[in-house]
Amino acid sequence: MRHESARGEYITALGEDGKTIDISFATQNWRKAVFDKTRPGRFVRKHFEAMVFTHLAEELRTGDVAVVGSEEYADWSEQLLAWEDIQEKLADYLVEVGLCEEGEAGAFDAASFRRQLEDKLRGAAAAADAGYPDNEGLVIDPETGIPSLKPHRSEGQRPSAKRLEQEVKARMPERTLMGIVARTAYWVEWWRRFGPPSGNDPKLKDPFGRYVLTTFVKGTNMGPYEAAKHIPGVSGHELSYVANRHFSIALLNEAVADLVNAHARLDISQAWGDGTAVAADGTHMDTYLNNLLAETSVRYGKAGGIAYHHISDTYIALFTHFIPCGVWEAVYIIEGLLKNTSEVKPTTVHADTQGQSVPVFALAHLLGFDLMPRIRNWKGLTFYRPSKQSEYVHIDSLFGEAGKNVIDWDLIESQFRHLMKVAVSVREGAISSATLLKRLRSGSRKNSTYTAFREVGRVIRTVQLLRYLSDAPLRRRVTAATNKVESFNRFSQWVGFGNQGVLADNDPIEQEKAMKFNALLTNAVIFHNALDIAEIVRQLLEEGWEIDPEDLAHISPYLTEHIKRFGEYSTHELGIQPEAYDPKLDVDFTQLRDQDLRAEGFGTAA
Repeated sequence: MRHESARGEYITALGEDGKTIDISFATQNWRKAVFDKTRPGRFVRKHFEAMVFTHLAEELRTGDVAVVGSEEYADWSEQLLAWEDIQEKLADYLVEVGLCEEGEAGAFDAASFRRQLEDKLRGAAAAADAGYPDNEGLVIDPETGIPSLKPHRSEGQRPSAKRLEQEVKARMPERTLMGIVARTAYWVEWWRRFGPPSGNDPKLKDPFGRYVLTTFVKGTNMGPYEAAKHIPGVSGHELSYVANRHFSIALLNEAVADLVNAHARLDISQAWGDGTAVAADGTHMDTYLNNLLAETSVRYGKAGGIAYHHISDTYIALFTHFIPCGVWEAVYIIEGLLKNTSEVKPTTVHADTQGQSVPVFALAHLLGFDLMPRIRNWKGLTFYRPSKQSEYVHIDSLFGEAGKNVIDWDLIESQFRHLMKVAVSVREGAISSATLLKRLRSGSRKNSTYTAFREVGRVIRTVQLLRYLSDAPLRRRVTAATNKVESFNRFSQWVGFGNQGVLADNDPIEQEKAMKFNALLTNAVIFHNALDIAEIVRQLLEEGWEIDPEDLAHISPYLTEHIKRFGEYSTHELGIQPEAYDPKLDVDFTQLRDQDLRAEGFGTAA
């Protein structure tokens, strides 16, 4: 501050007290850069400023420094609930997230939490070590100690499954996107969620028709004025007005949840899963450069944002975010689960490699979720021992040097109250999980919350790594789940074909709404496809086919060949009320669930 108006190349390195200014906060390279050998006792001004602001930016990022009055960089710890409020909710919370059983919550304390985590890690390591001789996938070189996983070779689709899939595709009735949206609106009545902010009845001649048309137009990303050229009887102004005044992010989330709930009640959905697992992943969306949210993605090499989806094991989208390219996607894994308002409540979360953040593992565990990402670079991750004395016959080399990489159990026990305070505050909505995880990043030197979350996360990640390496069926389920969300990304982009996939809105709220519209329309197509598949299966059963549930599980509802997207969009289907659909299907899916339970094996034990 003393030299803020200085224009020279050098400033004094002495403070007002005559002593050399302490720059020990900086790295060794920075400390070298700010001094000039020819001018002792002086700083190179530009280098000194760059050093200070680089360090300040890092501390803002990790939450070690807060800005009073800021929204993005405020002191997040002030948003947490008071401990007195936490105590009232803690017993019910512990039971709800599965940390203890009913009746045990009163006695569950810091020592119990420590003992539970320690038992979990010891048990997982012991099980992995005992199972190594029979583990055909994991190989640890006896000389170098370098581990490797044998790639799984898929047996391919069974002939009976391929035959059934071909028959279903051949019989899928031709549909239009407009007709699909209209019929699902009649059946599920998701359109009733929308209306003006006042909550009064919409002053529209035909609210059903306007809401269906608006969902179709915005979900396909055509834009109201372009769509009006192809849809008779409606103007671009009308479509734009309805989209802006009658649709909000909250209402779109409710409509999406209506379709998720209706889909979950279909018997056919049991062929694909039971709703207990979800996969999270993002896909790049092009935007114009001149807006607040767009960034140039290093990964994709172009400007835009990320559509981040949570996809149920039954193929349908539970929740969708639109986030900047520069954000670490892992911080939004938990947020989508907490904001999911549907009846489908997954407990297992799959993600791609970006889901490996240690604090995310910790928060997922504290909130009752089983985080199991696809782990590609697992060889570069550290496995942590329960104690310095812990040694293993077969897998000891995974943990590195003997006596090293040991969990600090005392730290976990000492921070129990704070961990519970953070977790309950997130669950109660006092603080966003995304805000929290953005601050709990590596590099924090002062944040005790980060160190506590880091230590718990190390325990949970090590347990999950051991499960992943020891359980081949689990690895296949993780791969299948992440492949499913990648397929959804392609399918949703097929649905949102307008404007060559570029988001035309520059307002972040409108961009978020665009993603919600697309998710709503995509879910409507998935739901309608599931009904069509179920009807074809009924026909096949009547014709004497024997339908194996395992074959049916291979048929994805992401079918597009039978759907017409282009041409003049006739609105006559808006006035055709369909007959009630039949959610029942005479196929026994219990054997699929039995297979899943048998395949859990090691994963359940750990």
